[in-house]
Amino acid sequence: MNIKFSGFNENVLTFEYTGTLNAGDLVKMSASAKVMKAGTGDVFIGKCIHTRDGYAAVQTEGYVEMKKSGNIIVGYNKLVAAADAVKAAESGIDRLVIYVDDTTVGFIL
Repeated sequence: MNIKFSGFNENVLTFEYTGTLNAGDLVKMSASAKVMKAGTGDVFIGKCIHTRDGYAAVQTEGYVEMKKSGNIIVGYNKLVAAADAVKAAESGIDRLVIYVDDTTVGFIL
């Protein structure tokens, strides 16, 4: 892709996290002010961009690229977590998908 959307309206919040979490994982709320890795089919709040000492920096707004699972089209889609990817679903949060190729989807959180 010759153009970039990264940097648009990025917002990063710091949370404590439970379980195992790595940069690049999608996260969901697990308790008050805590997050955990989103499981397959879970609605997610953002993408972990860094972890350290039990804390996670989570991007909650802006442009994100992830691996995709299944067919996702440009436009608004309900997206949920899939094993280290995202997939379209019947329910969830509408996300604006602005880039799709064979393996990657780019969307606005």
